[in-house]
Amino acid sequence: MFDGYDSCSEDTSSSSSSDESEEEVAPLPSSLPIIKNNGQVYTYPDGKSGMATCEMCGMVGVRDAFYSKTKRFCSVSCSRSYSSNSKKASILARLQVAGKPPTKKAKVLQKQPLVAKLAAYAQYQATLQNQAKTKAAVPVEGFSWGNYINSNSFTAAPVTCFKHAPMGTCWGDIAEGVRVEVPNTDCSLPTKVFWIAGIVKLAGYNALLRYEGFENDSSLDFWCNICGSDIHPVGWCATSGKPLVPPRTIQHKYTNWKAFLVKRLTGAKTLPPDFSQKVSESMQYPFKTSMRVEVVDKTHLCRTRVAVVESVIGGRLRLVYEESEDKTDDFWCHMYSPLIHHIGWSRSIGHRFKRSDITKKQDGHFDAPPHLFMKVKEVDAAGEWFKEGMKLEAIDPLNLSAICVATIRKVLADGYLMIGIDGSEAADGSDWFCYHATSPSIFPVGFCEINMIELTPPRGYAKLPFKWFDYLRETDSIAAPVKLFNKEVPNHGFHVGMKLEAVDLMEPRLVCVATVTRIIHRLLRIHFDGWEDEYDQWVDCESPDLYPVGWCQLTGYQLQPPAPQSSRDSQSSSSKQKKKAKSQQYKGHKKMTSLQLKEELLDGEEYSFLQGTSDQESNGSASYYIKQEP
Repeated sequence: MFDGYDSCSEDTSSSSSSDESEEEVAPLPSSLPIIKNNGQVYTYPDGKSGMATCEMCGMVGVRDAFYSKTKRFCSVSCSRSYSSNSKKASILARLQVAGKPPTKKAKVLQKQPLVAKLAAYAQYQATLQNQAKTKAAVPVEGFSWGNYINSNSFTAAPVTCFKHAPMGTCWGDIAEGVRVEVPNTDCSLPTKVFWIAGIVKLAGYNALLRYEGFENDSSLDFWCNICGSDIHPVGWCATSGKPLVPPRTIQHKYTNWKAFLVKRLTGAKTLPPDFSQKVSESMQYPFKTSMRVEVVDKTHLCRTRVAVVESVIGGRLRLVYEESEDKTDDFWCHMYSPLIHHIGWSRSIGHRFKRSDITKKQDGHFDAPPHLFMKVKEVDAAGEWFKEGMKLEAIDPLNLSAICVATIRKVLADGYLMIGIDGSEAADGSDWFCYHATSPSIFPVGFCEINMIELTPPRGYAKLPFKWFDYLRETDSIAAPVKLFNKEVPNHGFHVGMKLEAVDLMEPRLVCVATVTRIIHRLLRIHFDGWEDEYDQWVDCESPDLYPVGWCQLTGYQLQPPAPQSSRDSQSSSSKQKKKAKSQQYKGHKKMTSLQLKEELLDGEEYSFLQGTSDQESNGSASYYIKQEP
């Protein structure tokens, strides 16, 4: 690999002329280093033997070695492909490499509509501007993860925390110190050239890179998405015929760049050769537009409706309810969300279902195959099992910042339960919601007390502070047995203070800048940066609604930046207003933080609770509670 790099300077005085003006290549300074690729030395003379770029494949090589009199193509096959059915592929390379807009003889552009021509020329102008920049571009929205992290010394959750996200299960050893080949923006050459950079800091998919040779100089450090198309493993330029040119700022530092690179790269790690292929494969999603699914009815949580996949972005589905004529009645969720199911699921388990007025499928619509949906853990309901009327603690789906006193209202098939929040249920049960018995969003009686979480008592309950023993006796109820709840705690890797991108589940089309503020075993408290704590949400560590920093940029989803001060003061967002109104109904209750032992047996069995620190960050197996042996 190191045979592909060399450095020296040479002067030549040869000259040349070209028959066609669009084929002229701007002469390159003779003081630039020589870089060898594939064993071939690319010289930079001022004359006939200069550089040339294939208009078909973008291959860079010595002009004299190119095919045909005009030297437009590197081989016969490229020449034929260009003239047949692949002319579009050369437009971008032609604009970026030639260093000027196409002339009248560029027939390929003349066949495109005016809009395409303008877009291509805009791309060309943007390329020139990017080459002149020395810092990472700031997104249009004005928010930059890199600046946000740098200015506040934040830490981001690693990609390996998100198994459902692209590369989540095959991220490998990508860490600080890994070397990559990236475009060299500190260069005035008309061609796109590359140089080697090292990862200084990693934040999700985003990496702070420093060009090799800058040592401790951070003046040209820049942030980029490591899964981007311009990031390559070391050696890619050598195998692809792309030139490696040191940044202009440090060209004078070394006379023998080959020796420098050999010294710096020996023993260094780089990306796997198939990294870009893995990124592409991990961003292939099985759900397609026009697929029909059953999804929770957002106006009546107790039932499901048929919806059609309208679009898929990064695994997130925009579902349009089948009866929506103007396609505005929609619902966003991830393809692994527990809120969506295959057609026929509701009937199979006895869940409420709103029948559609549409008697037959619309043309082009088809049922999503059942195997695409997330599978739940099988349970054995034959022995001791949940029963109607049992009490428990549950995250309120209408106020995700609260864990509330709840009751099992109905036991469905396959381990599913209908849950109601005590004190705020509708008379017709329209606000009951479905949780699976293994759901990490339901907890045994006493969970909040043990872990020093504020438990929200039933609305209107006057006997405060709330005590489970008194409440169970007053309501003549029993607590759901502790052993029926999911007690598995995966080695999730999250820590308090980590940054991430998270869905606002009260407005699930929004993905926001967020922070992990508490960790209770597998339960995460997610805070939306710039908003008050009352809008925080309790989320499971394996929730498909959490993403690494840079996920929105990678998938093309729009990221909601931290709310500015003016927005926080006015509370102008309607969705935030709804959450605030919901949370205000619980105000006035005192926070319960004292740990108290149960005064009597709850259901005939005696349990002692595992006590310790509130935020359990011991990633791995842990217990919420331990059964006391007689």
